[in-house]
Amino acid sequence: MSSTIDRNGRHAEISGAGFAGLTAAAALAQRGWTVQVHEKGKELREQGAGIVLWHNSLQVLKAIGAWDRALADSMAPPFYETRVQGRTVSQEDFSGLPWRTMTRPHLHKTLLETALEAGVEIRTDSEVVSADPRGEVTLASGEMLKADLVIGADGVKSAVRESIGFEQERWKSRDGITRFLVPRCKDELGPGEWDNVIDFWNLEPRYLRVLYVPCNERELYIALGAPRDDEQGSRTPIDLDLWTSAFPELTPVLKEAAVAGDPKYYGYETTVVSEWSRGRAALVGDSAHAMCPALAQGAGTAMTNAYTLAVAASEAADADFEDALTRWWHTERPITDRVQKRSADYAATRGMSKGNQFDEVNLETAQYDPTDINRHATA
Repeated sequence: MSSTIDRNGRHAEISGAGFAGLTAAAALAQRGWTVQVHEKGKELREQGAGIVLWHNSLQVLKAIGAWDRALADSMAPPFYETRVQGRTVSQEDFSGLPWRTMTRPHLHKTLLETALEAGVEIRTDSEVVSADPRGEVTLASGEMLKADLVIGADGVKSAVRESIGFEQERWKSRDGITRFLVPRCKDELGPGEWDNVIDFWNLEPRYLRVLYVPCNERELYIALGAPRDDEQGSRTPIDLDLWTSAFPELTPVLKEAAVAGDPKYYGYETTVVSEWSRGRAALVGDSAHAMCPALAQGAGTAMTNAYTLAVAASEAADADFEDALTRWWHTERPITDRVQKRSADYAATRGMSKGNQFDEVNLETAQYDPTDINRHATA
């Protein structure tokens, strides 16, 4: 694809080769930018397990020409089912709203291949340690690079955000999860609607939760939820006796999780940043708006905001560039702020256990068409 793109003379430096960074990189390169992405790891890989994507982020995949790749190894579950103490309290189908599940490595590979095809250059073992709003990044090696646009897509501990001095609020929730990719084990699980996403909640005698997300015919994502201060529930490797006693119907997949390599417990965190751009530097993804996963929109908002940033920057005149970035986040931020707050509230109250929580209000972000997506869609 890169050989057919007319380059416009603009250049972007991006810190972070995750979902947000790769989405922004692909969208910019497809619009004529030269783009360099820095990944501090020695290799490109997505850590994590599975993911749920909704209409908003699926629209982005279509717009950057990544839809067919994503579709190839993903699925659309029939229902989002909620069970409390072993009893089904709701089955939601979202009235036809598009949604898909897949593994995080598959989504990462999809975005990476799309970015590379557009001509993006990716440097591994290359850590951005600071950035300047005038359009400059400094690497751990001491190398300084100039750009028309600097993007911090470098996560919760963003060096771009910290070095520029964006004001922020951060807080931790009481709960967290340990995530696994395991075999589907459909034969071992026996009869049942095992193609559903199933949210298992035990509230008595203690809080334990398993989010069961089939990603394709082979792979299952499970997230084991427990409070931070529950040493037994948050332990890794997992306490198999504890989890199978709470969720005996999941014993086959829990046994797989018990022998999975190098699991890590992640506490829920929320980050609210006062502004998403300063000068020629912008923040996307967790560096700007890390959120609890209650409504499954962390990656979705990261991808949509990265895409709309690329559109806004590409259409901005040089004389108006910094103001255009400000207008971008003033436009996109409200819907992200609302889902971030709702996600934090649900994490605090464990309110998703009630079932039937995906109403019109909570699906606002999932149903969102990112700004100008239809005008700019390439697929």
